[in-house]
Amino acid sequence: MYLGLDLGTSELKALLLSAQHEIVATAHAPLSVQHPSPLWSEQSPESWWEALETVMNALYDQHPEALAQVQGIGLSGQMHGAVLLDSNQAVLRPAILWNDGRSHVQCDELTAALPELSAIAGNLAMPGFTAPKILWVRAHEPAIFEQVHCVLLPKDWLRLKLCGEAVSEMSDAAGTLWLDIAQRDWSDRILAVCGLTRAHMPRLVEGSARSGTLLPEWSQRWGIPVDVPIAGGAGDNAASAIGMGIGVGCSGEGFVSLGTSGVVFVASDQYTPNPEKAVHAFCHALPNRWHQMSVMLSAASALTWARRVLQIESEAALLELAASVPPATRESAPLFLPYLTGERSPHNNANAQGAWFGLTAQHDSAALAYAVAEGVGFGLLDGLETLSLGATNDLSVVGGGSRSDWWLQLLADIFQMNLHLHSGAQTGAALGAARLGWLATGPQTTAHFEAVCIRPPIEKTFSPSTHNVAWRAVLARRHGRFQALYQATHRLMGAHSG
Repeated sequence: MYLGLDLGTSELKALLLSAQHEIVATAHAPLSVQHPSPLWSEQSPESWWEALETVMNALYDQHPEALAQVQGIGLSGQMHGAVLLDSNQAVLRPAILWNDGRSHVQCDELTAALPELSAIAGNLAMPGFTAPKILWVRAHEPAIFEQVHCVLLPKDWLRLKLCGEAVSEMSDAAGTLWLDIAQRDWSDRILAVCGLTRAHMPRLVEGSARSGTLLPEWSQRWGIPVDVPIAGGAGDNAASAIGMGIGVGCSGEGFVSLGTSGVVFVASDQYTPNPEKAVHAFCHALPNRWHQMSVMLSAASALTWARRVLQIESEAALLELAASVPPATRESAPLFLPYLTGERSPHNNANAQGAWFGLTAQHDSAALAYAVAEGVGFGLLDGLETLSLGATNDLSVVGGGSRSDWWLQLLADIFQMNLHLHSGAQTGAALGAARLGWLATGPQTTAHFEAVCIRPPIEKTFSPSTHNVAWRAVLARRHGRFQALYQATHRLMGAHSG
């Protein structure tokens, strides 16, 4: 049995995986995000531990015999968050999260101080990354910065609690801007510009490798065998790829993640940065593998926002309402810019804002709902077009948004690609974490990776409606208007281009 722990933004999920690749049990605990000022997004690390205790207690109450068979533990988590610790490992302030946009000034300062930044880190400086957050703390909370002894990413703070060691791994560390992506090692030059050294950084391992062992007190509390290894793990998107069996063998395999944020992920056995297009080039969770990502900050979370504003009971009901708009009238529907919390790819604009545009007295809540579902798809398409997809015309789909067949069909039509929904798609990152825990118990070989990271069965495939030429033309025209709308309005948003 293998245990995967996935620390998301809105919940912490635990998953038990058998050696026969069966998901034996899952448990969930909700998390809340605080927004103390505009553009700010924070969480208390203590709330992560409370959530972990909740899910582990639930598994212990309901599946003690399965926990007693756990041989490996893997971690995945939301990327980029800054957890600042003092010399006693006490948390100095709430963690600044991936979707926090306060540090755009520090991005400019970092780029000016080190023009070679993107050549080393493979990425542009964006407010979402960890390094600009630390520069913001140094500028605005100097007393806290002076006490910083160690900087950890969210899942790595949980690791510290679980095994007592400060360790990170390549896929998550790549999202800090402190990693030399090609060398898979901390960059002393970038750290120095931020007023830090290697002494402030956790030890690095590969995601499939052992990072430590579970402390005896937790083994006793939850009935887990002693000395169970904890894998390096992965950032949430790399973990989802492992859960889908993507990036183990062939290059060019990829997926779309419809979570709080929206991600298009493409794996490669080559390091192929493209910072000019705001593409993220990161290490994968397996040795000698990398990936590209485009990231939009509001995907399924845009549905949640619209549901609340339109006073609809659920995201599923919102999508049902959107689906009720007759195809013949969709061309006259409003457009929706999904930039509710700024945007990364391809705009790199922390000040980007959302909008419904083109409203008339004839539009109703169904038209507004349709515009949101379509607008998220157009935002994902803009990111997709920046990636090196090669000849592939297929992507897998993961995340909570993959529950709607209607939305997946709309996205297949927008992308003009086949979208495959696999078994366990909603558990992607937690499944990937469990598999990485499994990998840490065996040899670090391609054969072991391929045996563990199998592709889950395809449940459904959504193919573009290639026979409907008129519908394709409607979407193409609306996408063109969507892009023109952003270009016409981004200066009115107080836009900041990095």
